Amino acid sequence: MTKIGIILGSTRPGRNGEAVAKWVLDIASKRSDAEYELVDLLDYNLPHLDEAVPPSMDMYSKPHTLEWAQKIDSFDGFIIVTPEYNHSTSGALKNAIDFLYKEWNNKAVGFVGYGSVGGARAVEHLRLISAELQLADVRAQVLLSLMNDFENFSKFLPNDYQVQALNTVLDQTVAWSKALEPLRKAA
Repeated sequence: MTKIGIILGSTRPGRNGEAVAKWVLDIASKRSDAEYELVDLLDYNLPHLDEAVPPSMDMYSKPHTLEWAQKIDSFDGFIIVTPEYNHSTSGALKNAIDFLYKEWNNKAVGFVGYGSVGGARAVEHLRLISAELQLADVRAQVLLSLMNDFENFSKFLPNDYQVQALNTVLDQTVAWSKALEPLRKAA
């Protein structure tokens, strides 16, 4: 069975991302096309990148890196839930991504962004990063507006049309994850 990790890309106290990620998991869990698991960056307590050797060399030395690598390696694809901070993604998410290389390769990734413009700029930055990591980003995306999908900018109340948008992201991510399986096996 295809395994998709739903990565919660914010560690900020009071983060909106937790409600968004749980919404993604709730909708995904009703599907039968893949196994879905929430991966909260708070559970990994990654420091600022502290590996002496670049991740592309596959010579991880720190226990926290090895634990993170094992978790990411266990998935066939990802849905990344990202906030938009200062026209980009969170530093915590970028740092977590930068710890690894081969564990991301030949997997699909879809995005769920949230922020004042739906997290669109954060998602666009993540698309560039994904290309370098040999992640195949899917076209569909969910962009959740703090103005329209949250009450008082904090209580998550997504508009009904966002469910269909999320299902399209899930459809594409699962399809691409399955299509990339021969490349993962060859690696």
